[in-house]
Formats: sequence, C-alpha cells, structure tokens
Amino acid sequence: MTASENGRVLVRCDGVARTFGSGFGAVVAVHDITCEILAAQQVAITGPSGSGKSTLLHLLAGLDEPTAGSVSWPALGDRDALRPGPVGVVFQGPSLLPPLDVLENVALPLLLGGTSEAAATAAAAAALDRLHLSALATKLPEELSGGQAQRVAVARVLAGRPRLILADEPTGQLDHAAGALIVDALIRSATDLGAALVLTTHDPLVAARLNSGWVMADGGFVTPRDPRERGLTCSA
Repeated sequence: MTASENGRVLVRCDGVARTFGSGFGAVVAVHDITCEILAAQQVAITGPSGSGKSTLLHLLAGLDEPTAGSVSWPALGDRDALRPGPVGVVFQGPSLLPPLDVLENVALPLLLGGTSEAAATAAAAAALDRLHLSALATKLPEELSGGQAQRVAVARVLAGRPRLILADEPTGQLDHAAGALIVDALIRSATDLGAALVLTTHDPLVAARLNSGWVMADGGFVTPRDPRERGLTCSA
C-alpha cells in the first residue's frame, strides 16, 4: 500500500475477533475479520440480530477492544484521540441528557473534550443549523419527538466535524418517515464533511441508499452487494 493509499484508510481490522465470557458460556460475537474503511465512502452493514453488526461497529469506533487481532486508525491517529473529533458515533437511541437543552446536549462532548465554551457553543449551533434544528435549541429532550431527538443526536456527532461517522441502527426505533429524515441527514452531512459513513441496519431500503454494502452472519462477513465496491474492503 502506498503512502497516499494509506492516508485514505480510516480504519483497518486485521484478523479481528471479539468473544464475550469464557469457557462453555463464551459467545463469539465477531471472528476473524480483516477489513478496511476508506475515506469518504458510505457503507451499509446488514444482517440479522446477533450477527455481530453492533459489536463490529463498536470495535471500529474504538469503544471496545478485540480479544484477538487488531484495530488501527491509520489516517485518524491513536485510539485515545478518536472522540470527540475524528470519529463520531450515532447510537440506536439518542441518549440525550434530560436536564440539558438541545444546544447544551450537542455542545457537551466538545466541552468534555476540552473545547472552550464559546467554541463548543458555536460548533453546536452550526450543527443544529445544518440539520435545520435551530428552532429546537432551547427545548429540553422531553419536549422532542423521537425523530427530533435522534436528529439532535446526529447533530451532536456532526458538531465535532468527524472524518468517520458510525451509526448503529439509527432508525431502529423510528417510523419510516422519521427514519428517512435521519438517513437523509447522515448521508447529506457525511457528503458535506467529506466523511466516511458506516451504518448498520435491518432495513433493506435504508441499506440500498448507501453506495456500498456488506452482509454479516454468525460474526463474519458473507458477501458484498457488489464485489467491485470499495467502500469497505474485507475478507472473513
């Protein structure tokens, strides 16, 4: 791999496995996966519940560590420097803090990462504006619909201007219309930022909107939608 190609590799997994528990009770969630996620690509990972999608996403985000193999971030830096900033994670539920209003929720990760209050507030306001949510800035989470809350969670990720956006079943708790708005926001924002987007989903309509796709089963990859796709190159 040349230096320029290496600069496009945001995440690399080499022979990665993740096992929970030990002995007879051990559960192998992910096994023997080797893959790369490239800059600015948009990838859907599909598969049934229990296939390992969320575990893999957590490994890619640096939220979990493999029990075998290795995960690295060649173009992003060390694991400790991934968030907030280079890597943003959108979870299935919005996880907004009830006492904080929308603007404060979006700014919080930046503040915790050492950004000044003025800069964090400005970045949060810009992210809300990008998703047409400025009118909700002073609302509390309890005043939001499910779709609004999830869009705020997306804005919270975008405030850090990540180079890699990882979304774990972001539409799983929403109806079709609200879910479509979330996917719209993720795809548009990733494109605007020049960021890669990796999204896990059970919904084939959501998966079809991204330009690359992989299917997981029993902790490994099965087959890409099109073997020529380069959004996520991998073997299992």
